[in-house]
Amino acid sequence: MTHLVHAGSVGRGARMRALIQAEMIMLVRNRSALVAALILPLGSLWLLRSATPSSFDVGRDETVEAAGVLATGTIGMVFLFVVYSTLVNAYVARREGMVLKRLQTGELTDGEILTGTALPAAGLAWGQCAVVIGIGITVLDLPVPANAVVLLVGVLSGTVLAAALAACSSILTRTVEMAQLTTMPVLLASMAGSGLVFPLAAMPSWLADVCRLLPLTPAMEIVRIGWLGVEAAGAGGQTGDGLWSTALPQIGGAVLWSAAAVWAARRWFRWEARK
Repeated sequence: MTHLVHAGSVGRGARMRALIQAEMIMLVRNRSALVAALILPLGSLWLLRSATPSSFDVGRDETVEAAGVLATGTIGMVFLFVVYSTLVNAYVARREGMVLKRLQTGELTDGEILTGTALPAAGLAWGQCAVVIGIGITVLDLPVPANAVVLLVGVLSGTVLAAALAACSSILTRTVEMAQLTTMPVLLASMAGSGLVFPLAAMPSWLADVCRLLPLTPAMEIVRIGWLGVEAAGAGGQTGDGLWSTALPQIGGAVLWSAAAVWAARRWFRWEARK
């Protein structure tokens, strides 16, 4: 019996690896998606840096350095373009090509199929985040992360949420061509209101309170706290290990949004081609 269980787990692991390898090949062959994933986040960092002031006024005679906002915001761009947009296209294309339905008849669970499809994009996103952090430290003169563990939690939570939101958006997307429209609300709302371009601390208090309710905002706040420290992120308070107390509510918000998105995806995700 133990041998059979071990053989089953090994077989499932091999099937997961085969799925991940196949998705990686498909991602590399999709030149437009690959170029968008590689160029858009870092290109946006260059464009925004040339178009924004050196600092943002957050009131009380305090400012937030723009370099930190743009660097952490670029990590948010990675979540949106490398993970979210790429996976909406992938899920819809695989569904309409009946690939997901064929995979569902095998021994992999639904969750494993969706996870295996998402992992290549997630791996690419993590590599992009590492590049952004390196550029921020060496080119933008930003400090090393105030707390690397908190920063890692932010990156992972943002990746998970973006993948789950992609599965949800694919429910409303009939074709790959329609993905350009169905992804627009999440992209615009996140870029405008989750602190990617303009820090929440520099917004009017009522608007900042509204923007804190957006799905990507908690993950972005975790990233900013973990890299820049609480004071540099414009929230005031401690830096270093003491910032966990400030990060924990944001982590809770990211977990709640991710859980809600995963639940919605499991409840309404479509596995068969839409007629």
